Amino acid sequence: MECAANLLKEYLVPGFSLDKVPENLDAIVIGSGIGGLTAAAVLAKAGKKVLVLEQHDQAGGCCHTYIEKGFEFDVGLHYIGQMHENSLLRIAMDQITEGQMQFVKLEQHFDTITIGSGEERREYTIYSGKTEMEAHLKKQFPNDTKAIEEFFKFMKVSNTHTWFILIPQWLALFLLKSGIAHLASSIFRHSGYSALELANSLTSNKDLHIIFSYFFYGVPPRDSSSVINALLLHHYKRGAYYPRGGGSEIPFHIIPVIQKSGGNVLVRAHVSRVLVDKDGAACGVAVRKGQEEVEVKAPVVISNCGIFNTLRKFLPPEIHTKPEVQDRLNMMKHGKGSFLVFSGFNATQEELGIGSTNLWLFKSNDMDDILSKDEAPDNIPMMFITFPSAKDPTSKIRHPGKSCMTILAMVNYEWFEEWKDMTVRKRGDDYMEYKMRFANKLFDWACLHFPKLRDKVDVATPLTNVHYLGAQRGAMYSSEHNLDRFHAEAIARNRCSTPVKNLYISGKPASSKTRERIYRTDRSRNHLVCLACLDLHYIRGWYSAQWHLSGSGFEPVTF
Repeated sequence: MECAANLLKEYLVPGFSLDKVPENLDAIVIGSGIGGLTAAAVLAKAGKKVLVLEQHDQAGGCCHTYIEKGFEFDVGLHYIGQMHENSLLRIAMDQITEGQMQFVKLEQHFDTITIGSGEERREYTIYSGKTEMEAHLKKQFPNDTKAIEEFFKFMKVSNTHTWFILIPQWLALFLLKSGIAHLASSIFRHSGYSALELANSLTSNKDLHIIFSYFFYGVPPRDSSSVINALLLHHYKRGAYYPRGGGSEIPFHIIPVIQKSGGNVLVRAHVSRVLVDKDGAACGVAVRKGQEEVEVKAPVVISNCGIFNTLRKFLPPEIHTKPEVQDRLNMMKHGKGSFLVFSGFNATQEELGIGSTNLWLFKSNDMDDILSKDEAPDNIPMMFITFPSAKDPTSKIRHPGKSCMTILAMVNYEWFEEWKDMTVRKRGDDYMEYKMRFANKLFDWACLHFPKLRDKVDVATPLTNVHYLGAQRGAMYSSEHNLDRFHAEAIARNRCSTPVKNLYISGKPASSKTRERIYRTDRSRNHLVCLACLDLHYIRGWYSAQWHLSGSGFEPVTF
């Protein structure tokens, strides 16, 4: 297989210019993350001509890779579940890539969780497998087998009863408000339970509480959804996978699908605003080109830039101040920022003693307690360590004798806000010193577990995520995934459509029918666009399980 790294220029770095904009566009997508590319590819397979505009100089969002001094780093895709043969997610991926993506199944022991330090350190291992995952946890917690059984039952119910997101919004709301949905399944009542409430109802073992919620995305257990946390673990029950050739293989194989239908993907395209016609409907975008703006028109605009950028930054004041737009914004909160440390080593994985298993480190088993302290950077409560080079067998061929490590921790945007108006790579010595204090603390912590690591460190702060990913306040996971967001009624209301006609948000729940004749009426066009906006956005990294609650009914579409 020829890896994308050799052909990135052709597909991933076409800069924006008017002569590369196709005529008679059917839709414009802002942002080339997995959500935006998926929406564009689904529309393209329906015969539509779509233009994807990306502000960075590479397409892919968190699925892109970068090379620094001979080391290749994946910026956001760490591992994916449910890529086994004939799975729903694998079928979806095959559809949008024409079956070109290949995935490597990782070791059965895919995650290790470490709690505490020194003599108080406890280590637990997570195995994949339909029965092995539960059985292996029971071996490690012999006094809590009943709690584990109940949690896995909850996981199964959470995974199977999400049909209400695929029916029309009015019907979903009727079923919820009337109580009929609650009679059909307990999951709709449980959607209001926090992860902490569920864990407390099952066991008093605080270490097991961590296991039930270890996929940490910046929201403490008292405020996070029990359903989402259960789905995250369930997502890897059939195995953890990694794209062969790295994360950039995903945009590399989606882009030709978009181009095949007459569309295009252009980078260095800074969208400054969404154009709105006299009736208040979206009708295109303005792209900043030097000191000028270039207008590109299309009957549909899809934003893959998050709800805050879309409704607050891109819309004119007279639109985004409308009550219905503000109501939609008030449903969300800003997510946590992330801090990443990229390390490269001139050594093989065998020499470093590393493998494909990820490591989650927690200083304490009380996540609600340790997350309330802002004593950064000396008291970082948790971090995630992954070795992309050890997961991809082609890495040994493409980058022989080299290994790389990524460390991720959640931080507050406010800690870095004083440098937000400065130019990237020119934020001064104070900024460099401050972020390296974080990096050194995290790296030293990693070296306690992997003592052979010592060489090179590159660092990305929330401000880096703002610059390269366009992430609002540096939040890699967009708006905060708190308990309120995942109440059944909130999920039913938060669809891909917006209060602005013809403006949609990808990475959000899809609306009603998954098969529909298109472009005969405005309504049928709405159904197609909502189908295209199914939530493949969260395929990168461990947060892939959002797929289940945000339109997992993707299937090949016939028109």
